[in-house]
Amino acid sequence: MSDDLTTPPTGPTRTFLDLPFAAVSKSMRADIAVLGIPYGMPYHPAEMANDQSKAPDALRRAAQYTEATRNRYDWDFGGTLFDGREIVAVDCGNVTAVPSDHREHYRRAEAAARLIFQSGATLIALGGDHGVPIPVLRALDYFGEKVTLVHVDAHMDWRDESHGEREGFRSPLRRASEMPWIGHITQIGIRGYGSLATEEIDEARAYGADIITAYEMHDMGMEAVLDRIPDGGPYYLTIDADGMDPSIMPAVIAQSPGGLTWLQIRKLIHGLVAKGRVLGMDLVEIAPSHDQGQITLVHAERLICNFIGACVRARYYD
Repeated sequence: MSDDLTTPPTGPTRTFLDLPFAAVSKSMRADIAVLGIPYGMPYHPAEMANDQSKAPDALRRAAQYTEATRNRYDWDFGGTLFDGREIVAVDCGNVTAVPSDHREHYRRAEAAARLIFQSGATLIALGGDHGVPIPVLRALDYFGEKVTLVHVDAHMDWRDESHGEREGFRSPLRRASEMPWIGHITQIGIRGYGSLATEEIDEARAYGADIITAYEMHDMGMEAVLDRIPDGGPYYLTIDADGMDPSIMPAVIAQSPGGLTWLQIRKLIHGLVAKGRVLGMDLVEIAPSHDQGQITLVHAERLICNFIGACVRARYYD
């Protein structure tokens, strides 16, 4: 069994935005670190390597005009991506897996995330299904303080277990609620029929989760949503692609109309970064074979670049 936590992109797959590859280690130094976490905990044998597990590399391959993206003026954040500063941004590749032990992937993902946090870097995790934030959330205990969790999704993901599995894509918010270092939880964009029963909604409300449905969000506007998120941070942002409207992210398994628009998710990202330190974010549940004209992957790249550009301009790395 290899002891390497991550493996670099190979073949036609480049690093994200052609950033330098950096193996995760105790000696790594970075301001921003991209990390692929391909595999969630399966509910059925057919899900051991699902379509979402291909998303980290699909996103890397789909990135076009990388030199321009990194070095030309970008109207999304009013300048170049790194704003002319000496920002160390790296791609750590994908967390390695062991076919005979699915939980080993989570153990390695947690170890990799913790080392990235210890390096002082902001983590950008690419899933994978929505189970993969669970090990990242565990690694947030490194900071020794309460972390506000901001969750964008069509579904609440508060199931205690499904088919006997407690760490799959239906349960990340339930598992987060059990972690002493996770404080306030805001859930944005919830709509349609969800992956939970009525009693689990009651349990989420009993925890104190602020559940903002998509319809409430559209009525009140994103500025009002941001006002409901506690000030100061620190924050962690987890984004399920089906939280977006399928008109901008169709490459999901469970499409549901009425999700966040591009302008809304961009305002959320910039607004949250401005409120306080965002320790990291993940983007999960992209199913590449369901995409149409790379609409999803184009928006995903823009989303990540806006997060990077906002963090740089918030002077996280000065």
